[in-house]
Amino acid sequence: MKLTIFSLFLASAAALTQQSSLNRREMLSSIVATGIATAVVVEPANAIDACKKGSKNCIRTTWTPPSGSSKAASIASLKKVLEAYPQEGQDKVDLGGWALVEDNFSSGSARLEYTSGVGNFAKYFNGGKPFVDDLRLEIDDSGVVEVRSSSRIGDSDLGVNQKRLAYLGSSLQAAGWTIPEPKY
Repeated sequence: MKLTIFSLFLASAAALTQQSSLNRREMLSSIVATGIATAVVVEPANAIDACKKGSKNCIRTTWTPPSGSSKAASIASLKKVLEAYPQEGQDKVDLGGWALVEDNFSSGSARLEYTSGVGNFAKYFNGGKPFVDDLRLEIDDSGVVEVRSSSRIGDSDLGVNQKRLAYLGSSLQAAGWTIPEPKY
């Protein structure tokens, strides 16, 4: 892709050098504008970013609803499971609760924030503030959900994201979803 963008820059520069009415600044501006427009077309962004290779604080996975489920049915099932997650946390994680901070389920996405309690790790390593993790969900037209659960800081989350996704996943599995074991 970089080669494509570079060759478009060269093509733009060659075309512009034939036009002697432009000064150097106008020519450079035109080349940059063409390249940026090209980069936007050539480099589409992923809705949910991948986790860094070898990450111990981020999990990316896919949840598949039962065969024949509509997008609306998948969203309803997903919302029911998310809302049932205990505000007081579970299995010694998310003791500070959670919040739905971006509710775009109607367009197929959502983001939740999960907060740790203020234990010794938070006291000594995070200035006495709880740790915050993000759960991002993207639901496609077939109801399949792309999931990314990640800690905002640190190299390791001590298994927190894995425990959270396992808890949510077990509830979805009980409703007939196909949920892989969450792995870093």
